[in-house]
Amino acid sequence: MPATQQLASSTWAMILAAGNSARLAEALAGSGGPQRKQYLELDGAPLFWRSAQTFARIQAVRGLVFVFPAEDLERMSEAVERLNARDPLSLPWRTCAGGTRRQDSVRLGLAQLPQDCTQVLVHDAARPFATAALARRVLEALEAGAVAVVPGLAVTDTIKRIDHNNVVVDTPERARLRAVQTPQGFGLTALLAAHERAEAEGWEVTDDAGLMERAGHPVCMTLGEEANVKITNPADLDLLRPAMTAAPRTAWGYDVHRYLARDEVHAKARPMILGGVAIPGAPQVIAHSDGDVLLHALTDALLGIACAGDIGQLFPDTDAAFENMPSAVFVTEALRRVRLAGFRPVHADLTVVAQTPKLAAHKGRIAAQVAQLLELPVDSVNVKATTEEGLGFTGEKRGLKAVAVVTAMPS
Repeated sequence: MPATQQLASSTWAMILAAGNSARLAEALAGSGGPQRKQYLELDGAPLFWRSAQTFARIQAVRGLVFVFPAEDLERMSEAVERLNARDPLSLPWRTCAGGTRRQDSVRLGLAQLPQDCTQVLVHDAARPFATAALARRVLEALEAGAVAVVPGLAVTDTIKRIDHNNVVVDTPERARLRAVQTPQGFGLTALLAAHERAEAEGWEVTDDAGLMERAGHPVCMTLGEEANVKITNPADLDLLRPAMTAAPRTAWGYDVHRYLARDEVHAKARPMILGGVAIPGAPQVIAHSDGDVLLHALTDALLGIACAGDIGQLFPDTDAAFENMPSAVFVTEALRRVRLAGFRPVHADLTVVAQTPKLAAHKGRIAAQVAQLLELPVDSVNVKATTEEGLGFTGEKRGLKAVAVVTAMPS
């Protein structure tokens, strides 16, 4: 695993990849493929890696635990090492062997969590299409006070309950039924206690939500996703084949601010902030909001991805509500619109044009701050600084400008 890290935050995610793929074994063997569905490839990597990448984009998640079959543990730990070297998660991770039953695998995975972990997301590797937005909904419910949260969808088929002779016993009211998905979120203390009781009293459950129910905890439900399909039956394998999808999008944004002139007094003079990072000793800028020219350009680029107009339409400088507003608010709203449009940013290239101040010492912090705002790895954000060789208003040290280019993929 990567070098040991001490973590201050409380949420880890667990990816269960320890199943034996009983319902798919014949189809996989017949195709000459791997015998376990969690090792099937999607976008050039095993299914479990797709989920790992999704969790790695969520700011609240501070680490991952992969649970593999005991006989595959060494081989798959090496596979995670290789995948992480090729496509870094930028999170600490651990691997462990699972057990015979799903609940055994979860219990063994929980033992790998650090002492400061207080919440856990438990997810099936066979659900590779779960999105970061779904996981965030589960986490938001936990933060609101729930001890157990599951995503679910309304059942559209009529459900019948049968006896051992295949005779219908009754028909539950469909309006009160939900199909449950993962990731499921739990307060760690309560979940550990429920697993201890299950071991002591011999409980058999199909998921951790059932375990928490039996232990007497209320289980809250949040909205699931139609696309969050579990790869279970041979027909589901078609979902892993390449298909025509929406094209990626690239958009750019541009913004300019002038400097406070010498001996000038202006009510809207602001200390310089770039990408959310204060630049000490820099000229003040004239702006309605906090004057972060780089985040303003980034906001316009994101709005371009979403085809949602421009920053002036959404946050007009004539509106007193936005006076001295942190520009991170604008980025967050623009990012929300990108997600609603069905896209997710994957890369940002940012350029500041200024004769003064010198920005070389600040570029790393700016990249890290922007990456956090966009929920991207730091190595997916590039920050550049240049001058215009003394030409124009920037060359005359009367202001600065910024350009942002964002690339996004269909989510």
